[in-house]
Amino acid sequence: MREARLNVTVVLVYVLLLAAWQLAGSAFSVPAFILPSPLAILQRAARSPGVLAFHTLVTLQEVVLGFLLAVLASIPLGILIVSSRLLERLFYPLLVAFQAIPKVALAPILVVWFGFGLTSKVSLAFVTAMFPIVINTVVGMARTPPEMIHLMRSLGASRLQIFAKVRLPAAAPHIFGGLKVGITLSMVGAVVGEFIASNSGLGNFLLIANNAFDSPLLFAVVIVLSLLSVALFYAIEVIEALVLPRPLRRKAIDLELGARA
Repeated sequence: MREARLNVTVVLVYVLLLAAWQLAGSAFSVPAFILPSPLAILQRAARSPGVLAFHTLVTLQEVVLGFLLAVLASIPLGILIVSSRLLERLFYPLLVAFQAIPKVALAPILVVWFGFGLTSKVSLAFVTAMFPIVINTVVGMARTPPEMIHLMRSLGASRLQIFAKVRLPAAAPHIFGGLKVGITLSMVGAVVGEFIASNSGLGNFLLIANNAFDSPLLFAVVIVLSLLSVALFYAIEVIEALVLPRPLRRKAIDLELGARA
């Protein structure tokens, strides 16, 4: 019941904000090309739902593929970094230096390497999402309680058993935190790639709307991008709730609250 009341309150707040936006535009005579009303944005999106859906699916494909590649590469890399001081000293500076490079600067290089097709956008989404997943995996693995590892060793457990039974479960809340950040950064990478070189996707559609001075369409695309990012973020949360037992989910929530504080 308490959760239902909270959800109703959140929905009401959003409805009131939209109503205030709609009324403020009329009351203060804000030009539509500067700040179109929510109704105007909805009407503009309703004029071309098929085109908007097509570009959304293109961007979604790029984001998901890039993110999945980042997961497959980043978690094993994080495990390797934790397992070896040499690998930590080799890879950590490279990761930090690579993260410091603006992804807009990487996009033209990836286009030269992979062309104007899907691969260049997936590659940019991949490299953008990697860093938080690697770092969170390393932090989670490094913070495994040492007494648990000593206990497993005293019971004759192998390194693989210690990893599977102790290190991985202890690191799981941190890893899922990295995945949540990574999926949103993957969206940023894909859209940047579409800005640089693409003939489809929401980034390309934004440029088309901008060149046509179509402010309602610009806002509609931005809202779709925001909703898509939120949906992907909560999809990771759903997977986390299905995979992690309740005590680890509680730890993950505590970590998120601590990060926000």
